[in-house]
Amino acid sequence: MTTAVVFPGQGSQSVGMLADIASANPQIAETFAEAESVLGKDLWALSQSGPAEALADTRITQPLMFTADIALWRTLQASGMPMPRAVAGHSLGEFAALVACGALEFSAGLALVQRRAELMSAAVAEGEGGMAAIIGADDEVVISVCEQICAARKDGHLVEAVNFNAPGQVALSGHLDAVEAACELALERGARRAMLLPVSVPNHSSLMREAGAELQTAIDAVPWQEPQCPIVQNAQAGAPASLDALVDSLKSHVFSPVYWTASIEALRDAHGVTSLVECGPGKVLSGLSKRIDKHLPCLATDTPQGLSAALDALTSAHAAGAEA
Repeated sequence: MTTAVVFPGQGSQSVGMLADIASANPQIAETFAEAESVLGKDLWALSQSGPAEALADTRITQPLMFTADIALWRTLQASGMPMPRAVAGHSLGEFAALVACGALEFSAGLALVQRRAELMSAAVAEGEGGMAAIIGADDEVVISVCEQICAARKDGHLVEAVNFNAPGQVALSGHLDAVEAACELALERGARRAMLLPVSVPNHSSLMREAGAELQTAIDAVPWQEPQCPIVQNAQAGAPASLDALVDSLKSHVFSPVYWTASIEALRDAHGVTSLVECGPGKVLSGLSKRIDKHLPCLATDTPQGLSAALDALTSAHAAGAEA
């Protein structure tokens, strides 16, 4: 078994997350305490008390999910997990993957993620942007729906297909009224479901281009390091050829699509990965993995049982590889 670790992003947060494993794994509390020292706010208390509406605010969601992902990563490391063959992160999760592969330090990454959240939140007036998930329609149909809505509007409002998460599952992003119109049209065109997502900004749409331009300054200020294992990035669905290419890709991350299906396929086909470990709250990526390739298991780690099972599988696979 050859393993890649994948990190979830916004949408996987929930009130009370990681509570079941925090008491037995001090890395959780230590990581959240470090985050508090960097940001000056108690993300752990927010995650445990909510409310859910507060956790959906991107200014909270982004640093919270980044910290939670790394808290679980450190827990896996402390339990003896060997270095994976490769890593990847979904949207915001790419920043956690950058820490995991050694390209970015946690404290610098957290400050960068907080700046990203602030810029993205300010890019579009509150209530004007949104995202939605379209289930049960081909990518081409969803792209066509977005193009049709944009062409019909006289106010310049836009909607774009931005997250290609799994076959038959695409996320839209843009002005909220255009997103809602696209949901209605997608259902008329045969989609099984269309639902708004609990995200407060239009992630990965061209509405984030100005935020991305400002974020480049913060990215340039980070002390980057050569990754210790390949990282498959969202926008290219492939591992960069150099550290410079990695950083350049990250500079357009907030306004570029997330090609998650192709990223998982790249982990499998280009890097020989035969199993995935979802390192973060929830099981969103495990669900997507089943839709992308039912023969590519994905182990969730956000419960005591899941964490134990993942560690057992990883340890056994590492031992078998060493013997071979």
